[in-house]
Amino acid sequence: MTIGDLLDPGAVALRVSAPGKRQVLGVIADVAARVLGVNSNTVLEGLIEREAAGSTGVGQGVAIPHARIDGLDRVRAVFVRLETPVAFDAVDDKPVDLLLALFAPSDASAQHLRALARVSRMMRQPELREHLRQARSADAVHVLLAHEPTSTAA
Repeated sequence: MTIGDLLDPGAVALRVSAPGKRQVLGVIADVAARVLGVNSNTVLEGLIEREAAGSTGVGQGVAIPHARIDGLDRVRAVFVRLETPVAFDAVDDKPVDLLLALFAPSDASAQHLRALARVSRMMRQPELREHLRQARSADAVHVLLAHEPTSTAA
């Protein structure tokens, strides 16, 4: 499983403006609804519920929001890059501008955890984060995420 397997080219949103965490989650829910064919309100509720358990802001301007969603047949992803970083209660207290959201079927525990681990390892790479911030198009972001390096060293 690669990020390319999870992320459709149409599930990348750049130049997004949102004043706060809840609004960012709303944008993610809207993209997920459009691309994955799921209900936006259901997705938003799942994301908010997960954030209430603890922030998914992992540091260095990155968040990995995630939720289990009925109706999905496999783990899927949505990527959002914000114009202006927002406070996200991240572990390093830095605002977030790169969000790679994961959505899993309700019964996909092992698959969901593997995807979270892979995304977390990937987004820890400073060079990748910088390339994602500089990418000029959704296609360029998709290529960066879909053609991840084969190394999975933590």
